[in-house]
Amino acid sequence: MMVKKERTDFCTMCRKNTEYILQKRNIKKSIKGKEYNFSITVAVCNECGEEISIPGLIDKNIHEVDAQYRAYEGLVSIDDIEKLMKIYKIGKGPLSLALGFGEVTITRYLSGQIPSKEYSDIIRMALSSPTYMREKLQENKSKIASAAYSKSMEAAAQLENLFSVSNKMLRVISYLFVRLEEVTPLMLQKMLYFVQGVSYAVIERPMFYENCQAWIHGPVYPEVYEMFRDFKYNPIEDARFAILNGAEEELTENERRVIDLVVNTFGEYSGKVLERITHSEMPWQLARMGYADNIPSNELISIESIRTYYIEKNANYDFSCEAGLRRYILDVLS
Repeated sequence: MMVKKERTDFCTMCRKNTEYILQKRNIKKSIKGKEYNFSITVAVCNECGEEISIPGLIDKNIHEVDAQYRAYEGLVSIDDIEKLMKIYKIGKGPLSLALGFGEVTITRYLSGQIPSKEYSDIIRMALSSPTYMREKLQENKSKIASAAYSKSMEAAAQLENLFSVSNKMLRVISYLFVRLEEVTPLMLQKMLYFVQGVSYAVIERPMFYENCQAWIHGPVYPEVYEMFRDFKYNPIEDARFAILNGAEEELTENERRVIDLVVNTFGEYSGKVLERITHSEMPWQLARMGYADNIPSNELISIESIRTYYIEKNANYDFSCEAGLRRYILDVLS
């Protein structure tokens, strides 16, 4: 069990230095005539139980309230704006102009000023859609230096090419990113395959319409492979994928239920173990017939074979519950 490290500071009630611990406290605060509940960090004296003032705590509380207020109102954060600048390789002034704002607007937002809902929505759209960002750049081209314009347009074009899969596939990937702490390209490919199979079994339709191929290391969706190939066997982490944030909100309740089932079962295993499972399944084996283990192929794994296999296994295991999926996984691995 981890023991919290004790800290000390001056307690005005005890009139001496005492040990304290950091805790969370709920407060109510009125902003623009509207009341909000916020959770802030407080320092509590171990001897008298009263709150004490310690260096840096007021600044921390301000940041906590700011972040929670933005979340309540659906406003972008400073981190969102910094990601936007990084993705499109654009500075504060040029970004302001590109979005149709005053030249110092983004600078003010980065200093802590809270944007209006209108401006926040524009920033969020630019963050979530390279097509929208490209349109804003073109609309305000005359206001931006040519070098900044060219660099940002190139980044937008690269992003549009990068995200070449369907919106449904992007939503599923986004939700997998939300649910899983760490995702490698290998694991992502296998999780997408299992989501597709379990979707046929549980809600009787495909989750998405992209086809996968029978590669050496199991089923692979080629477009998804191209999106994440630079990460190789490493966890996927890139500012560009911030444009996926929130995409999962477009999934239906049943679609989320399917993905949750897969995450809570298959998601407990590494990419290499998931590869072993796919190698034991008929759809991949059928598509790989005639190929030696080390010979590459791009043979399609037919949607019909995935559907048939998972519906048959569902009849034996009941994939609508985690217990059934766990039994199936253990049987395959054993």
